[in-house]
Amino acid sequence: MRVELPDEAATGRLGTRLAQALTGGQASPLLVTLEGPLGAGKTSLVRAMLRELGHAGAVRSPTYTLLEPYEFDDLCVVHLDLYRLADPGELEYLGLEDHFASGHVLLVEWPDRAGTALPPADLTVSLDYAGSGRRGVLVPGSPGGQALLQRLGAGSDSTNH
Repeated sequence: MRVELPDEAATGRLGTRLAQALTGGQASPLLVTLEGPLGAGKTSLVRAMLRELGHAGAVRSPTYTLLEPYEFDDLCVVHLDLYRLADPGELEYLGLEDHFASGHVLLVEWPDRAGTALPPADLTVSLDYAGSGRRGVLVPGSPGGQALLQRLGAGSDSTNH
């Protein structure tokens, strides 16, 4: 699924729709990877998702802590930013296995820094520059990711398949 994102507000709307799709029957656990160059909107997308899910406080990019969990009534979302990851072996100390075993949703920026330490993504969201705006490409990698994408597409207003 390709989504044109002409401005930051459009990126926020995509984040809102992704959050709504998560709460609309998502199968746990779920790994969503966020790819793209610096400034493409990965953290803005996560921020919009967390706001839609009900987080009222600050949404910090976990660039230095690597991992930031957010607890909601029926869902735990873990935001990882692996930009400063020095070695994929460092992920072992973050307890990712516990998050997967607990059925959490993991949103991972810079997943390529993890090497083979992460399982295949259920959904890959690639953001990139497109003229003066951005473009998002969403690709499912599992039945759970496909179901998420179908729920997202059901509420689509600006997507091109």
